[in-house]
Amino acid sequence: MNNKILGIILIVAGIALAIWGYNIYDAASSQVTRALSGETPIKAWVGMVGGLICVLVGFTKVK
Repeated sequence: MNNKILGIILIVAGIALAIWGYNIYDAASSQVTRALSGETPIKAWVGMVGGLICVLVGFTKVK
């Protein structure tokens, strides 16, 4: 029972983290940085990849 609750929390937190990372990635300042230097802000990668990892771990806990 506790693993399912933890899994659901991880899934919700992972989705929120991924959305936050995408918002940083899509921000106007990030678009200018990508256009000039071709680099993506590390916060965007951490949010999107960290969110994906949380969701995957959450799904394994729910099953």
